[in-house]
Amino acid sequence: MGKPINEREIVLAVLLDITEHEVYSHIALKNVLDKYQYMDKKERAFITRVTEGTLEHMIEIDYILNQFSKVKVPKMKPVIRAILRSGVYQLYYMDTVPDSAVCNEAVKLAVKKGFGTLRGFVNGVLRNVARSRETIRWPKDPLEALSVKYSMPKWIIELWKKNYDMETIETMLAEFQAENPVTIRCNTSRISTEKLEEMFEKQGILWERHPYLTYAYKISGYDHLGDVEGFWQGLFTVQDISSMLVASVAAPNKEAYVIDVCAAPGGKAMHMADLLCGTGQVEARDLTEYKVGLIQENIERMQFQNICAKQVDATALMEESIEKADVVIADLPCSGLGVLGKKTDLKYKTEKEQIEQLAMLQRKILDTVWRYVKPNGTLVYSTCTITPQENLENVKWFLNTHPNFVSDPLEPYLCEELQTQVKSGCLQLLPGIHDSDGFFIAKFCRKE
Repeated sequence: MGKPINEREIVLAVLLDITEHEVYSHIALKNVLDKYQYMDKKERAFITRVTEGTLEHMIEIDYILNQFSKVKVPKMKPVIRAILRSGVYQLYYMDTVPDSAVCNEAVKLAVKKGFGTLRGFVNGVLRNVARSRETIRWPKDPLEALSVKYSMPKWIIELWKKNYDMETIETMLAEFQAENPVTIRCNTSRISTEKLEEMFEKQGILWERHPYLTYAYKISGYDHLGDVEGFWQGLFTVQDISSMLVASVAAPNKEAYVIDVCAAPGGKAMHMADLLCGTGQVEARDLTEYKVGLIQENIERMQFQNICAKQVDATALMEESIEKADVVIADLPCSGLGVLGKKTDLKYKTEKEQIEQLAMLQRKILDTVWRYVKPNGTLVYSTCTITPQENLENVKWFLNTHPNFVSDPLEPYLCEELQTQVKSGCLQLLPGIHDSDGFFIAKFCRKE
């Protein structure tokens, strides 16, 4: 008797959740891995790899399927579409799985899900794909070719083409599909970097210091982060270097009162609490109960006493906060086009019109939260995207419409390599060009 449920059936369920029911990939995957914790490490790794890989390469996979199937991808039944997509991913990107096994397992799964009449269709399409790898006709148009090769919607590439050359764009696209070690930040108010390095070495974890900040590391060689000594004690936390640079350039003085207006899951707010070494107070705010819950979980794990989480709408003025903050962190909702390597499904969910709407939302929030900054206080504006509409254009708008603020130089707080990257007083990091996610940072000082 076979197992009641196998890895491919779980992959199918997760893919349907993400592609048909709009569940975010990291949530769908976490839910299923939590549910099947008893599964073998190898099976869990297979589920993760096939799910993430199928999503990452979906435009390319659909392009291939459309060449071998009379029924085009949008017209397929959702279950069959998901089975074929994950099948093509395994054929193209997983040498360890024999072609025959991919085809046979896909047919079995179609039958099990009640599509026995389509077993011949599933088998025929996948066997043709497997046989004809060398004969696929790739697009001639350069933008279309990049879109298919890197599975990036064409409109996003066209948008970037307005500001970046093709070489830069292809470098970014390749980086989104690259496998990178996890970046972590040492909580230096809790443990020294030397002690943390010793702890990693005892556990056989590979580490290297990140060139941009002395307390940042790239780590690999572990199975599950929760099993790494020091994680649940809050001695270190996972955070991209670009996100760490926000607190680094904010450079709070001891005893500072800090408001992070869109803080979830709390990485930057925790970093500020860490830099304050137990002094001052950080108020980490976000819009929903769920997001505040995420911040609260992190506060408890990190064991900081000088931070609290509050449910607050950043677009609504809080009278009691006016001119109270030494530092306001405004890391605002954005299109997220700088972190597509980590949030793969975002590229399929984002639409052109949203960028305009998000740029307006950012202005609305900035127009509210500047009031919380004390005279001589600091406002840091950041996003995890690379579109000027949401970045540089908003900085220009803010300085033009708020004459009581001036741009504050970033260079004193950056390593030598990044100092040369500051343009118009702002730092725009690009994936693959810089050793980080795509990210934007600007810093303002309120005049007396």
